[in-house]
Amino acid sequence: MSHAPLRYHVLHDTAYHYDQPVGESRQLVRLTPRSLPWQRSLAHRVEVQPEPSRLLEFIDGFGNHVTSLHLEAGHDQLLIRAESWIELHPRTLSPLMESPAWEGVRETLSYRAERRFQPEALQATRFKFESAHVRVKREFAQYTQEVFGPGRPLLDAVNALMERIHEEFTFDPEATDVATPVTEVFAKRRGVCQDFSHFMISCLRSVGVAARYVSGYLLTRPPPGKPRLIGADATHAWVSVFCPQQGWVDFDPTNNLQPNLEHITVGWGRDFADVSPLRGVILGGGDHEPEIAVTVVPEVEFDLVYGGDTVPELSRREPPDESEDDLD
Repeated sequence: MSHAPLRYHVLHDTAYHYDQPVGESRQLVRLTPRSLPWQRSLAHRVEVQPEPSRLLEFIDGFGNHVTSLHLEAGHDQLLIRAESWIELHPRTLSPLMESPAWEGVRETLSYRAERRFQPEALQATRFKFESAHVRVKREFAQYTQEVFGPGRPLLDAVNALMERIHEEFTFDPEATDVATPVTEVFAKRRGVCQDFSHFMISCLRSVGVAARYVSGYLLTRPPPGKPRLIGADATHAWVSVFCPQQGWVDFDPTNNLQPNLEHITVGWGRDFADVSPLRGVILGGGDHEPEIAVTVVPEVEFDLVYGGDTVPELSRREPPDESEDDLD
């Protein structure tokens, strides 16, 4: 197996076309990929039309990069483009059977008046409880314990839970929306990556394990003989579990695998609400729905996909040199 890093170009376009003029808009944009031991951001920029009156950048409480936009002039559309070059290095995946028993991890994360938490474990405890899209319920704990079993190594147990969800749940974009409760997802056994991640996190937290929601991109493959289409990809979501010895370990229940060289991490939080790509408030606007187009292209396919007249206005034909740190 090759250990060479892989480079990807990511283009994420969001367009709002409003029925009525918007007098003022404030938006929080979370589209900047994180810098991680296995992930290097070679270049990144966000372009906004119309130009915002104010643009601020900061790091939120989960370490995610946030771009804050304030548009004070009236406008009838809002266009946001995030463009990145990302380099991924192979991860060293933790041996599943060498992790501690899941009950021991639960005990490590449990509160005791006399206990002094290690800093990593203390940080992990905020991912143990209910949040906007995650529930802690008895039926979720029962579902989880059916595969965990007494003394089973944590990561092996989580892998088994992931496999069960993948086998028993059906990918169906029409079954849910962003507001569908996780209890309904459990009842229907249908949904999308966001639903499967919220459900798996709910299962893990229901038995006392710390789990967080990871948002990013996944390289998708066109059907055999078909070209890669611009804008045909989407954002993706998966789960990360805290194990005291191994740290945070990722699992993708939608695809039944551990992320490695085809998952690009943008951010993480308690659930989707903490890492929504675009979130804000507007004055006016009437009815509107976002139009979202995402394209993830391996470096070796860049010229093929964006050749000729199809090159997006802000994209460049060549990946950045090692010395470059932006796209301007």
